[in-house]
Formats: sequence, C-alpha cells, structure tokens
Amino acid sequence: MSLPDPRPRRLPLRRMPASTWNAQQPTWREARPAVIGAALKRALARPSGNWFVLAASGEVRTDRPFGRVVAGTELVAWRTPDGRAHAGPGACPHLGAPLCRGAVGAGRLVCRWHGLSLDGGGFPGWDPYPVHDDGVLVWVRLDEAGGEEPTDAPVVPERPEAARAVTAVESLAGRCEPEDVVANRLDPWHGSWFHPYSFVGLRVTEIPEESDPDPDRMVVEVGFRVAGRWGVPVRAEFHCPEPRTVVMRIIEGEGLGSVVETHATPLGTDRDGVPRTAVIEATVAASDRPGFALARRLAGSVVRPAVRLAARRLWRDDLAYAERRYLLRSTGRWPG
Repeated sequence: MSLPDPRPRRLPLRRMPASTWNAQQPTWREARPAVIGAALKRALARPSGNWFVLAASGEVRTDRPFGRVVAGTELVAWRTPDGRAHAGPGACPHLGAPLCRGAVGAGRLVCRWHGLSLDGGGFPGWDPYPVHDDGVLVWVRLDEAGGEEPTDAPVVPERPEAARAVTAVESLAGRCEPEDVVANRLDPWHGSWFHPYSFVGLRVTEIPEESDPDPDRMVVEVGFRVAGRWGVPVRAEFHCPEPRTVVMRIIEGEGLGSVVETHATPLGTDRDGVPRTAVIEATVAASDRPGFALARRLAGSVVRPAVRLAARRLWRDDLAYAERRYLLRSTGRWPG
C-alpha cells in the first residue's frame, strides 16, 4: 500500500486496493512469537513509578464522586472547586460505607451514611493517594500495589497540543491481566485479519531486531477504513513508554502526530479468582486541515461519540484476543 502524496489533498480519502477477508496474504509467518514476546518483555521491564490510569479526566468531577477498584484497591476520586483532582480509599473510615455513592459538596467528599466529610488533606485512618491529572487522563499512584520506586509523576506520552486536538476516551474491561492487553497491541499483524471493518492492507514495515533497540518501536502502513473501499492511509509507530501503556502515533499521512494510547489498568479478581483488567483508551487527534476546526466544534456531539464507538467495537474483539491469551497462559497451553 502506497502512502499519500505529501502535498495536501482536498480530501484525505483514498480508494484502497480491492480485497476480501479470505484473499488477504497470511501474516502468521511475520507475527513471530519470539518478536512479540521480546517486545512485551522489554515493555514490562520499564518503570511506571507505581502510577496507574484511573479514569478519563472528564469522569472525575466536582459534583459527584467517581469510584473504581485498581489493583485490588477500592478508590474514590473527586474534584475541588479549583479543578484539582483528588483520590483516596473508597471505604469511609467511620463504618466502611462506599464513598463513591456519597456526594461532593463545597469540594469535600461527603459519606451518605452519616455525613462524615473528607478533603484532600486526609483523616485518621483515611489517607489520600497522589494524583496526576494530565488533562486527558487521571492517574493515581499506588505504591504498595506497584512495588517500584515511586516517582513524582507518571510517564505521560507526548500528544498534540490540546488547543488543536480532539480527545476521546473509552473504557472496557476483560478477564485477563495487563500484559495480555499490551501483548495484543504489540501484535499489529492481526489488524486486517481481526478488524477488517477498521483496517485495510496493514503491512508491518519495521520491527525491533536487537535485544535493546533504539528506538524500540514497530512501524506499520495501514489504511483506516471509512466506508467500503474508501480509507485514509497512514504510517504509524507503536511503542511502550511504560509497562501498562502502548502508544500508536501517526508518523506520516493524515493526522500527523495524532496518538491512540492504550492503557491497561489491573482491577482485581472476580468471584472465580480470575483477574480483570480495564482497557482505558485515549485518542488525541489533530490535523492542519481547515475542516478540522469544524470537527473540533462538533467534538462533543458528533466526533467524540463516533471515536468512542469505533474504539469500543475494536476492543470488543481485542479483549477476546487478550482473554484467550490469558486462558492459555494460565492453563499452561500458551504456544508463545
């Protein structure tokens, strides 16, 4: 698949080569388990500073609390009137009530059982956690769960500047571990096979060849399907800045610099003792085209819901991949 001419086109759409799902070239020879496994091993060895993605920034609000279990730790988060995000244990220190079902008033978290109110300064038996809000995602630092040397801030990927970007965040959860989600993203060869509704003619053009490559990335050429045979061809790179994050960045073609960040947040285990992981995917898209300004104005009503819908459809499939990988690993049947 050829990339678009570097000169601006009136429309970014290109007519893609005709192909059917079963007429594609098999990619199983290129998708070598050793290559995927080595990339995953390098990613898991990178430091996180004990930071975990908690939620989209927009989910942590001043008018109500947000609750989630991360790495088996029950959490509650809220904002004070100055816009600052806070997070702490999800159980009230009085009698253990779920604080996520309480309220937020005047910047304080109020328990619905007996009215105990808490602020970011803590309370006997209730200590807040370090929080980082990068404008797209809210991160929480859990030193006991992370077990690493803590850092002052998480490893936040480089993104297009917010003033010229459209941002959308979608979250799903599956029965697997974070490494299964990361491994899925480090296997770009499955794209056109597993997601023919989204990708056309995906070709991996660069893979890490050394034990400690620099840069440590995979590069693909792919057409993002829009309708029928019409799509937008780009060149993109995949890399892992920390152990629970995979970033896809467009390095050539429409939307240069745009990123899709896939964050894998461990939740805990279900009633059967199977681990559950949240996939929190942030898309930060930008373009120099004049028409993109209109897209930004329509972000809330049209663009953002469409991006979230596409991410949800894709991750319904990819979570099946991640869950299958976990099942085989946990039963000693994983061939990789």
